[in-house]
Amino acid sequence: MTALERRTVSSLALLYSFRMLGLFMVLPLLALYAADLPGATPTLIGLALGIYGLTQALLQIPFGWLSDQVGRKPVIVGGLVLFALGSALAASADSIYGIVAGRTLQGAGAIASTVMALVADLTREEQRTKAMAVVGMSIGLSFAVALVLGPLVAAAGGLSAVFWVTTALAAIGMAIVLLLVPTPPASGIDHSEVGARAGLIGRSLRDRALARLNFGVFTLHFTLMACFLVVPAFLEQVVGLDRDSHWQVYLPALVLSIAGMVPLMIMAERGGRPRQAFLLGIGLLLLAVTALGFGGSALVFYAALWLFFVAFNYLEATLPSLVSKTVFPGGKGTAMGIYSTCQFMGVFAGGAAGGWLLQHAGVTALIGACLLLAALWWLLAWRARPLAVAPRAQVSDA
Repeated sequence: MTALERRTVSSLALLYSFRMLGLFMVLPLLALYAADLPGATPTLIGLALGIYGLTQALLQIPFGWLSDQVGRKPVIVGGLVLFALGSALAASADSIYGIVAGRTLQGAGAIASTVMALVADLTREEQRTKAMAVVGMSIGLSFAVALVLGPLVAAAGGLSAVFWVTTALAAIGMAIVLLLVPTPPASGIDHSEVGARAGLIGRSLRDRALARLNFGVFTLHFTLMACFLVVPAFLEQVVGLDRDSHWQVYLPALVLSIAGMVPLMIMAERGGRPRQAFLLGIGLLLLAVTALGFGGSALVFYAALWLFFVAFNYLEATLPSLVSKTVFPGGKGTAMGIYSTCQFMGVFAGGAAGGWLLQHAGVTALIGACLLLAALWWLLAWRARPLAVAPRAQVSDA
C-alpha cells in the first residue's frame, strides 16, 4: 500500500471500530439492565436491541446515494451526528420507550456503506480486498472489546454510562473523519442515471449466489441478537454470575475463539477447501446454538459460548470477502449496499422478532427459530457449486 492508502485504511478502520464499539457495548447489557426500566417487556427489550438495525437497513442505500451526490465525508459526519444524538437520547431515557427512541436515532446514522465506498475511492483495485479485510478485522476487534468493556462501564455507571461513552466515541469519530481521513477527488461521474443504478440493484437482487450470501448474513446477525436476549440472563440466573462479572466469561471465550478460528482458516486458505470450511463454520454455529439453548449445565454453556464466537467471527470475516469475489463486474458497491441492508435487517429481526418469541413462546421457540434459519443456510450453501476459479483463490458461491 502507498502512504495515502495506509493512512486511509488505518483511519477508517479506527472510525469503524469506534462506532461499532458503541453499538456492540449494549449487546450483553440491554436484556439485563433494561428489564429494570418502566414499561419493559421482553418484546420491547428485543425491539430496543434490534431497532437500530431497521433504520440502518432502510437508510444504507439512500445514504450511499447521497454520498455520491455531495461527497463521502459530509455524509459520514452527518451520520455520526445522528448517532451521537441517539446515544445521548438513550443515555437520558427514564423508560424503555426512551431507549427504543434513542436506538432508532442511533441507527439513522447509516454510514456503513458510505465508509466502505470511501475505502474503495482511496485505494487501488489491487489493494482493495486487503483494505476491506483490515476494516473487517477492526469490526471483529471492536466486538471483542465491547463485550468486555460494556459490563465494566455498566458496573461503574449503569446503562446510561454506556450510552454516554458511545456519545463520546461518536464525537471522536467525527474528529477522525475531519482531521485524519483524506478527501477523495471528485469522481466526475454523472450519477443522474437512475435507470442504470436501478439496473445494478435489480441484477444484484436476482443473482442467486449473492442472494445466498445475503441470506447468510441476515441469519448470522439474527442469531447473534436473538441469542443475546437469553445469554446474559443465563449467566446471571443459571450460572450464578453477577452481571458486573460477565466480562470474566466473555473475555476468555473471545480470546480463545481466535485459536478456534485457525483450523478453519488453514482449511480455507492453505488447504484449498474454502467451501468445506464455510460449511463447517455454519455447522459449528448450529451446534453452538443448540448447546446454548438446551445444554443445561455451566460447563456446556461455556463451551457453547466459545464455539459460538468461533463460528460467528469466522463467518463474519468470510462473508464480505465472498461477496466481493462473487459479484459481477461493476456491481461491487451496489452488492455491498444490499449486503449491508440484509445484515442490519437481521439485527432488527433478531431483536424484535426474537423478543416477541421470547415473551409469547419462550426460550425453546427462540432457539428453534435460530436453528431453523441456520439449517436452511447450511442447506443452501451445501447445494451451491464452487466457482470455477484457480484452486488457491477458489471460493464457494455459498
